[in-house]
Amino acid sequence: MPLPSSIHAVIEFTFAPIAQVGPWSVRLETIALAVVVLVALILAVRIARTTPVDVRRAAGDRLPPDGEPNHLRSDDLLFIAIAAIPGAVAGGRIGYVLLHLDYYTANQGAILDVAQGGFELSLAVVGGTLTAAVVAALLGAPVGRWMHALILPLLLALAAGKLAMVLGGDGQGIPWDGSLATAYLGPGPWGSLAPALPSHPSQAYEAFATVMVILLLSALLTLGRFERRAGGAFLLGIAMWAVARAIVATTWRDPAVVGPLNMGQVLALAVAAGMLVVLVVLVMVLRRRPLGPVEAPPEEAEDPSSPHWAEPTERPQI
Repeated sequence: MPLPSSIHAVIEFTFAPIAQVGPWSVRLETIALAVVVLVALILAVRIARTTPVDVRRAAGDRLPPDGEPNHLRSDDLLFIAIAAIPGAVAGGRIGYVLLHLDYYTANQGAILDVAQGGFELSLAVVGGTLTAAVVAALLGAPVGRWMHALILPLLLALAAGKLAMVLGGDGQGIPWDGSLATAYLGPGPWGSLAPALPSHPSQAYEAFATVMVILLLSALLTLGRFERRAGGAFLLGIAMWAVARAIVATTWRDPAVVGPLNMGQVLALAVAAGMLVVLVVLVMVLRRRPLGPVEAPPEEAEDPSSPHWAEPTERPQI
């Protein structure tokens, strides 16, 4: 499709989105996503090895038993990552069906055909989190500690994954003639309809917005707002990401379904609200508990002279 003559400043992509790797043809977006997953897993392992299971032992208040490391087990990460896949697939599929509800209402047999259509990201994150948390609990791993350790790698993967979509032409927004508009003029196949039509680079917007969430959450972590490492950082991080996603979704091509909101925005805002509700409940529960796990008998833990006793904090640590 030729560019309109009135367009003066458009970012044009003329490369082929498919690379030849030996006898195989692989999409550049797929290669980039594989690299993103690998980097996110490596980062998760490094964070896990520095995340204490017992916060007060890490502060030197208690000595660890002989040979017992005070950090998350890296080998648990493999099971947690694999466990996230079925939940992400199921949640993502449900979200995609909701995005295209009219079609799937008329073609119900296509709902379970994962080869047709795609997946929606907001509910994929929720579904993957739920199944990963269940398996972590079955393994006896500290779910809250793992949520704390995985939030930054997850947000990094979400940001880099969105940026990788630029290589495949996926996620183009509504037509636009601004200076940041993108048009795909290469041979394709591209992931968006009418790829040569200058449009908002919505996928790049979301990547940038997610980076802003990472920076804000990192600042809160640096200030010690989540000393208990009980999952509060994860809940807040996903809530902020979902709000940012809903804002970016104003540039999507989806029609409005609830007032001015499209279905993607409705789902993202629902995820944000759900995460914040769980966060409030978590804060209320943690207010009634001393800092860190207590292995001493209850009567010793309540004795201020005991090394197992912790002074209550004025602000809740999550």
